[in-house]
Amino acid sequence: MKPYLLLGISIALEIMATSALRASEGFSRLVPSVVVLVGYCSAFYLMSQVLKALPLGFTYAVWSGVGTACTAMIGWWFFRDAFHWGAVAGIALIIAGVVVLNLSGAVRH
Repeated sequence: MKPYLLLGISIALEIMATSALRASEGFSRLVPSVVVLVGYCSAFYLMSQVLKALPLGFTYAVWSGVGTACTAMIGWWFFRDAFHWGAVAGIALIIAGVVVLNLSGAVRH
């Protein structure tokens, strides 16, 4: 269970860092810029620990898929990014792909 917890924390840190990247305004604002650096470094460190127990393909698919979906929603909600039906369909497909990976037994220890 520990690798899945670390993966979840890594995803949360990546989402936070990516959101701060937008808020950093090209690294011209100090606090969001620091959040970007600390967030990405921490996310990648935790993912490196997860990869000791879980396969690379599965780990990266979940990490990037969930991160992409959540980041798109944060962009829409907090930064008022345009969000059309095509984007909703794409995010639904990403989520469906992560679910299929989990259900298909793609994780082999």
